Amino acid sequence: MAYQTLQQEYLQIPVVTRAYTTACVLTTAAVQLEIITPFQLYFNPDLILRNYQVWRLITNFLFFGPVGFNFLFNMIFLYRYCRMLEEGSFRGRTADFVFMFLFGGLLMTIFGTFVSLVFLGQAFTIMLVYVWSRRNPNVRMNFFGLLNFQAPFLPWVLMGFSLLLGNSIIVDLLGIAVGHVYFFLEDVFPNQPGGGRWLKTPSIICSLTLQKKMPTITPCQRTARAGLRGGKDSALVVKYTLYFIPDHQVTFRDLLSES
Repeated sequence: MAYQTLQQEYLQIPVVTRAYTTACVLTTAAVQLEIITPFQLYFNPDLILRNYQVWRLITNFLFFGPVGFNFLFNMIFLYRYCRMLEEGSFRGRTADFVFMFLFGGLLMTIFGTFVSLVFLGQAFTIMLVYVWSRRNPNVRMNFFGLLNFQAPFLPWVLMGFSLLLGNSIIVDLLGIAVGHVYFFLEDVFPNQPGGGRWLKTPSIICSLTLQKKMPTITPCQRTARAGLRGGKDSALVVKYTLYFIPDHQVTFRDLLSES
């Protein structure tokens, strides 16, 4: 009975979110069980071009390090914001969501080559957070129970948090940069005088995902649809609370309540 309930909950997760998070968890599990090693997964342009190890273009987005706080933190953010995007502004637009993944991954791979990053999964998560935050500017958020801010500041708050933990902020900046490029080309530029929609989902992706060609949807229409739908990305107060324990382990509690 419990298995059937768990299976039902799992199958209710939107298809792209389910596929990506499952791939990330399985990849990490394979590394933990020593079936594969991170050396077989990391991004290396030389090995890709000279030895034709093209799988590295994908696997470097699937590994978030060994199981621990960093992995848990990234998985929670990845799952939550990927799902809220897919159920919100990309609702019924699976092909467009897949195309965003491909566009963001390609751009991130190009930029990552110049900053010598070997794993881009965390930067990809920040990109998803950035796009969600810009499309939900009226969502009020609370971090640590001390800092109140609007959703568009969330990526910068996370970058500051990384800085406080002594981590490099290059990953965060890369995710923010790629997220901003996508948001500008998809949501801002088409609505400017003389602008146009440059990012058009290829027909082959629409065919593979059984999505019909959709007309251009403005950010205002996305917000209105999300509000009418009463989805999780409309008018929420989101609280993220982190409790630090002396041995540097952290438990993470994420609470959502309608405002």
